[in-house]
Amino acid sequence: MPNDFETSFFDAGDNTALVCIDHQQYQKLIVPQLIDMSYKVHLGLFEEDVLLKLSTYSYNVVVVYENFKGSTAQTNPVLAHLTKRAGTQRRDHFVVLLSHRFATNDAMSAFVQSVDQIINVADLANFKPVLRRGVTQHRELYQAYQETMKAVQAI
Repeated sequence: MPNDFETSFFDAGDNTALVCIDHQQYQKLIVPQLIDMSYKVHLGLFEEDVLLKLSTYSYNVVVVYENFKGSTAQTNPVLAHLTKRAGTQRRDHFVVLLSHRFATNDAMSAFVQSVDQIINVADLANFKPVLRRGVTQHRELYQAYQETMKAVQAI
């Protein structure tokens, strides 16, 4: 799939998303929904590319396919990298695992997989409302923490 949707540079305040999905049909369903939600989207098609983008940009949403490049959720290089990031960096991302095995919004599986939300591939048609709800809940959860961090940094 050509990178028609990819925007090379982000402006301050942009909603940004990194889509780490090497399955073209899933990309074609997810990317337009993200764009419709006003996200600027980068595609991550190779492990090295994804790791470079994660170290270069701060994405609001990172969508990772559990079988990225033939991996499983346990051997997925992108999930492993995100899990090893420092907590302050990790909290900046809302990580979505696109899965065949786990049910959409299965909080316990999301916790075990170290992601913020799971969306089953069977629910891709509803990706936009499911993601919107998850991002809103995440923002509400971390709002007090982030306000406290800003106050402490201002001192």
